Amino acid sequence: MHTNEAPRIQRHCDVAIVGGSATGLAAALQLGRQRRSVIVVDSSEPRNAPATHMHSYLGHEGLPPSAFAALSREEVRSFGTEVLSDRVELVTRTDDGRFVLELAGGHSILARRVLAATGVRDELPDIDGLAEHWGTDVISCPFCHGYEVRDQRIVQLLTHSAGLHPATLFRHLSSAFTVVVHGGADIEPSALDLLRRGGVNVVEGTVSRVVAGDDGRVTGIELSDQRRIDADAIVVSTRFTARIEPFADLGLRAQEHPSGLGEFVEADATGATSVPGLYAAGNLTDPSRQVLPSAADGSRVGAMIAMSLADEDLETAARTSANQSDWDHRYGGEQIWSGNPNGTLVREISSLTPGRVLDVGAGEGGDAIWLAEQKWNVTAADISQRALDRLHAAATAHGLDVACRQADANAQDAFEPAAFDLVTAHYASIPRTRDRRGIKNLIGAVAPGGTLLFVGHDLEPLRDAGNDHGHSRPFDPDAYLRVEDVAAALGDSPEWQIETWEKRPRPAGAASAGHHVHDEVLRARRR
Repeated sequence: MHTNEAPRIQRHCDVAIVGGSATGLAAALQLGRQRRSVIVVDSSEPRNAPATHMHSYLGHEGLPPSAFAALSREEVRSFGTEVLSDRVELVTRTDDGRFVLELAGGHSILARRVLAATGVRDELPDIDGLAEHWGTDVISCPFCHGYEVRDQRIVQLLTHSAGLHPATLFRHLSSAFTVVVHGGADIEPSALDLLRRGGVNVVEGTVSRVVAGDDGRVTGIELSDQRRIDADAIVVSTRFTARIEPFADLGLRAQEHPSGLGEFVEADATGATSVPGLYAAGNLTDPSRQVLPSAADGSRVGAMIAMSLADEDLETAARTSANQSDWDHRYGGEQIWSGNPNGTLVREISSLTPGRVLDVGAGEGGDAIWLAEQKWNVTAADISQRALDRLHAAATAHGLDVACRQADANAQDAFEPAAFDLVTAHYASIPRTRDRRGIKNLIGAVAPGGTLLFVGHDLEPLRDAGNDHGHSRPFDPDAYLRVEDVAAALGDSPEWQIETWEKRPRPAGAASAGHHVHDEVLRARRR
């Protein structure tokens, strides 16, 4: 039966990180810098989402959480780490000890290690109007937002004895501080007497609702007996629940926190949980952590994961390439592409005299075979040996001679320098690196007077497609070399002249009929 449903893809990587806030991204940065392939899956539900600004993060004080996330994502992507907008629904184990992560968008990830950086979920007391102001006029942490409400009328709703700890800090921040013992909370009378002696107004009663003014800002609270207490900010202690639902089948369980305010996940000094290969970090393991210590913990646990992988590889005398494994897996089933040459290639090189050509990211060989038919001396390079095996078989069937080379475009001296009259790369999935090594390898392979043709997807539709979990994409295009990256490198060099750099509709060729993204085409000549 014919179906238009997109194929479900399984990605392979060293480490899958569930949660893309400060903890997960800090771990990803550590691992990416250790040349580990990492896929972060982020459902865009951070604990601090209601807050307009984050505080006490040295160097980023007052930055909006969304701006911090964007900055952090760009940093990890610059090391080839992918961040997918999706939700992990289930994590299971394979017989060989690896993990399978099932995504809400229909795809899956196979990983050697998993980091749970899912954090905790705050549960507010059931008081009318409280949730609507959470993260703005309703706060919980004196270190996160206390300075911003200094000298204002602060009312703390005391629902648990643990709430006494921040009370002393809020007393110091404002002389207009009131504590309401809500709903008969079991608080030691001596502790309340101590607050009273310190000048704190202590009220006992049940809060029925939060009162707001015409501008939507909090103006006070109302008790069940109709008493009203004026307030500019309300402090409340939440109950926190560990977000571990995807890991239930692995046997991961949450423990009651010593404070009595919620749950957390136990992990040892390396971040390892009771499930071998599954790590946890951030406020999932310590709900009191702010953004900065959460990031620090993610960085520490990321380093521990990198060490565990390195030790395991040493035991097996392996130096694995998860990127190669990922693409070998993709080429392990039926043929992926049409076998036709890319239309842009046909159009752009029609005026060139055949010579030596390097086809980077050659895949199953549609471009390489067509080039050989046009009398080019072809070297086809790809990170996947399985793809090259298919290419070689197809070339042989056509009676063509194509040199196949298994190569990582980011490896040191990946390609023969200054040796090719044409270097072409169409939609090549080359992970980004901070030193732009992949770009240097590509442009360094072009002989003087030769041509570089680099073609990529128009990324804007692909970025938009990643926002809907029901139609998610299994790749993060911003983690790979972009046409703009190559153009920037060429623009910095007097050796190069950019002849074409534009977006255009994709011509007929290897693309399937249902694929509507445009091409971004860069053609340049080495002087």
